[in-house]
Amino acid sequence: MNKFIVIFLLMLTSTFGFCEPRLDLLKVPAGFKIEIFASGLNNARTMVLGKQGTIFVGTRGAGRVYAIKDGKVHTIANNLNMPNGLAFHKGALFIAAVDQILRLDNIEQNLAKPPQAIVIRNDLPSARHHGWRFIAFGPDGRLYISIGAPCNSCIKQGFAEIRSMKADGSDEKVVAKGIRNSVGFTWHPQTKKLWFSDNGRDMLGDDIPAGEINQVDKSGQNFGFPYCHGGDVADPDYNEFSCAEFSPPAVQLGAHVAPLGITFYTGNKFPKKYQNQLFVAEHGSWNRSQKSGYLVGMAKLQNSKVIGYETFVSGWLQGQSAWGRPAYTLIMPDGSMLISDDRAGAIYRVSYTGEKG
Repeated sequence: MNKFIVIFLLMLTSTFGFCEPRLDLLKVPAGFKIEIFASGLNNARTMVLGKQGTIFVGTRGAGRVYAIKDGKVHTIANNLNMPNGLAFHKGALFIAAVDQILRLDNIEQNLAKPPQAIVIRNDLPSARHHGWRFIAFGPDGRLYISIGAPCNSCIKQGFAEIRSMKADGSDEKVVAKGIRNSVGFTWHPQTKKLWFSDNGRDMLGDDIPAGEINQVDKSGQNFGFPYCHGGDVADPDYNEFSCAEFSPPAVQLGAHVAPLGITFYTGNKFPKKYQNQLFVAEHGSWNRSQKSGYLVGMAKLQNSKVIGYETFVSGWLQGQSAWGRPAYTLIMPDGSMLISDDRAGAIYRVSYTGEKG
């Protein structure tokens, strides 16, 4: 196909949001292969794995939750208010919409006819600005949830936090604060410390502030929002405190790259250099004059400290046109990695086929 036609089609899909997954454009390191695992999943975002191998997929704009089992896709929930957050716990699927947490019991036995949802919480903040949640159960058995700021930059109590609670929704506690919009977190497989992504504020130009990956060392830790962004950029409107008074990021990413899902590789199929390393889905910029992100990166850790950052999968961005947007990753029992793409409505599978290094 003529390269100018390809560029034109990519511009159309980037603008209007209708696009097909372009596997031929995706690049992975030598020894790896990438393939389409599932397609036709409108707005596919978060992914969690059930005990019986079911892959549950959340969405934001589509308002749906999917379940993939034995190659078949089921829609197990619909018409929800941005059900981005999913967690699987003791046979039940927990779904976080904007202002509520729902639970579907024994869901893997009832994919064709999902049970009535049980409401765990219906009193979460209802602001839709940064209101799409991320949830996960931690090593302590508690349910963690993000509460994004209802603004670009503002001071408002009860927002810009990560909280935890018991599985029944009780005993809520603030785990970390000063977090503008985290929609991805996980725990280090060895230290068990919480790591999370955070999207920096907009309207300060193309190159600041940096996107963030952070590590929580103690309960109640403050990461600076709205006074400090990216660890070193003071907010022009809120200057009561300096950046030195807050916890700095574990690693700075590019400005506006929009890090969403983060995952430690805990499989045993990738080469040694990838073991226990942190993978980051950079969803991609929306208001930068030159687009950035649109890739899956890897933060290289040594003794739980980030010592480098490199690209793992790229190709969703072609010139200044993005046909896809990587959103979340999931490590599978066979050691492969799944990557969701909410623009192309697809899930990709990355596996290692070369010699172990």
